[in-house]
Amino acid sequence: MNKTCRYTSIAIALTLLFGCSADNEQARLVQQQEAMEAQRKAQELTKQRQADEAYQQRHQTEQVLKTQRESTLAEMGTVLQLSSPSLSRVQTMAIMPIPSQPLFENHDNYLDTPSNGVHQTITTPLSTFSIDVDTGSYANVRSLLNSGQRPPADAVREEAFINYFPYDYHEPENRQQPFAVHTEIAPSPWNVERQLLRIALKGYEIPADQRQASNLVFLIDVSGSMHDRSKLPLLVNSLTMLTKQLNENDSVSIVTYAGNAGVVLPATRGDETATILNALQSLQTGGGTNGEGGILAAYQQAQQHFIDGGVNRVILATDGDFNVGMADIDDLITLIEEKRQHGISLTTLGFGRGNYNDGLMEQLANKGNGNHAYIDSLHEAQKVLVRQMSGTLQSIANDVKIQVEFNPVTVKEYRLIGYQNRQLRDEDFNNDHVDAGEIGVGHTVTALYELTLAGDRGQIDALRYQHGHASETSVPTPHANEVAQIKVRYKLPDEKHSQLISKQVELSDLHTRFEQASTDFQFATAAAAFAQKLKTERYVNALTFQEIADIARKNRGEDPFNYRGEFVQLVELAQNL
Repeated sequence: MNKTCRYTSIAIALTLLFGCSADNEQARLVQQQEAMEAQRKAQELTKQRQADEAYQQRHQTEQVLKTQRESTLAEMGTVLQLSSPSLSRVQTMAIMPIPSQPLFENHDNYLDTPSNGVHQTITTPLSTFSIDVDTGSYANVRSLLNSGQRPPADAVREEAFINYFPYDYHEPENRQQPFAVHTEIAPSPWNVERQLLRIALKGYEIPADQRQASNLVFLIDVSGSMHDRSKLPLLVNSLTMLTKQLNENDSVSIVTYAGNAGVVLPATRGDETATILNALQSLQTGGGTNGEGGILAAYQQAQQHFIDGGVNRVILATDGDFNVGMADIDDLITLIEEKRQHGISLTTLGFGRGNYNDGLMEQLANKGNGNHAYIDSLHEAQKVLVRQMSGTLQSIANDVKIQVEFNPVTVKEYRLIGYQNRQLRDEDFNNDHVDAGEIGVGHTVTALYELTLAGDRGQIDALRYQHGHASETSVPTPHANEVAQIKVRYKLPDEKHSQLISKQVELSDLHTRFEQASTDFQFATAAAAFAQKLKTERYVNALTFQEIADIARKNRGEDPFNYRGEFVQLVELAQNL
């Protein structure tokens, strides 16, 4: 009996033990399943939220594109009202609706151009660079912003933003000096410890009837990548505008390249407008991109019809996709430099999205003594090829270099805003064999330096072993009030030896408030701030997009073509992307 009870008790205990274990295991499994279910629901919510955000982004982009297309069509209609009735084919092409652009992976290519750093004057008093009037970066970034995309940092070149806009600088007193040099200095709007120094050049203007005869070769990419309406059709309409500005003293050749290169139109007098337009309108896309063969054929045409004392220029119009032909870009650059030395320059016009090679286009133009522009609309084509035609084609000063020597007694630190890929060694300034940029008829060139004056808080710690050296021995007392000496070297066309201009900036020139500076100074500052904010926040993080827009709006001044008004809209658009 007792034994039976003992066995029964053991059985009951074991049952309770295993039962509790089973219950615990079951509870653990239930908790695990509940946790997995909660995780699955969270993942689904995350995916749904991401899908909703993607939809909103696509919807926003489509709305921006729709607005841009409607604006472009209206703009085309306005321009084409001025066209000859005989150009029915061009009119038909221009007014065709632009289809919706699907979202695609962007393969645009840009050079690595990080913002310039800060230099201490006591160790690096000289800053030397080549001038640059290329505006392609601004137009390209504008195209990206208008399509709802924030531009990659390397797409932003600060100097192109500043120089995109015309400024009311005074011309030189006579043509013996091809440009005038202006300076202005005022506090920075983004940091109370900083000042801004503006250096500005203004080339002389010439009447249209005094423009030099031009031997132009249109080198046109008709490869398969140029099929999009923002490429070849816009290209044809753009060169149509330029063609209408030419006269009997000019000459036009048309060379195309795809898988093979060919001469579509041999040299034709500029006043034979219909012949040139018919050749342009006959162009069709297809094949690879044999850029090498096209450039060789174009330079051959330019050499055969060379105009002594005139403009001899190849105008390369492409999306920059060189994928067939010359494999080594250095060989291409060597060819362009060689032709430049023989008086044939190269201008590059960029078109389209998706595989646009901005880095290559700017580099080729720099080496070819030309300029680079990005054409994203007929409005931009009018600006570059009609309103600024003389400046685009005709140079009045070559190899223009700027060297600034800062006074360590008055300037603690400095930073050049932009011109990263136009930096020169200090010894290159006096070397007439070193290539630099050109100034065209009527061109303005603006450069901005951010300065930290002595007594203000700098961005670099004071040097232990250089303290007192500059103020005691380096700077003679008569120059103690100077901020900087600015030297500009240039060559007149067809001359091999440079000439020198020198100018000093005094502390007494400093405005006490930013608002006291000229309208042009304040607007250029807004353009520089916008570019820096798109590229990197670290130098202008105290200034908001809205504050930049407000500065630009207050200093719009005379704006007959709405360049500055459009800038304000871009800044306000960027803050929402």
